[in-house]
Amino acid sequence: MTSRRLLKAAEAIREVVAASILTELRDPRVQDVTVVGVKVSPDMREAQIAVSIMGDESQQQLSLRGLQNAAGFLQSRIASRIEARYTPRLQFVIDKGIQHSLLVGEILEQIKRENDDPEQGELADQNMTESESSDSEEVNPNTVDQDGLPESKVSTEARESQPEPTDPSAP
Repeated sequence: MTSRRLLKAAEAIREVVAASILTELRDPRVQDVTVVGVKVSPDMREAQIAVSIMGDESQQQLSLRGLQNAAGFLQSRIASRIEARYTPRLQFVIDKGIQHSLLVGEILEQIKRENDDPEQGELADQNMTESESSDSEEVNPNTVDQDGLPESKVSTEARESQPEPTDPSAP
């Protein structure tokens, strides 16, 4: 169980580390880093800092190495802010949660497009096959007759058996 004291310490460490990375850290390797969370051991001797780093794998590893090299500087900033018996040793880990959520979003968007597009593709295929085989007896539920009602097999047969109306004004 995490105590309230550990949660407060973790939040204070997160704030100090995030502010220090943003404003005080001058390492050019550390770019596009976001501090996501902090886990503190029960004895407060170690803290595991989860960071999200935007960029490709090599950029992430480079930024992580820069953060690990700056751990001593960040520990001194934590020691000046938090009054505790021990200053926790910092370990940085890459949090893939944001990247996973972006990936899941892309997959869901792709599924949505695939579900929308095949329906349109099927309608186009049905209309094309209907125009190619006009003497086919299949019923297409998407076609409508002259009255705007769905066309059925019976109505097409009835229309075909009726003579076409003649125009009295035609010669």
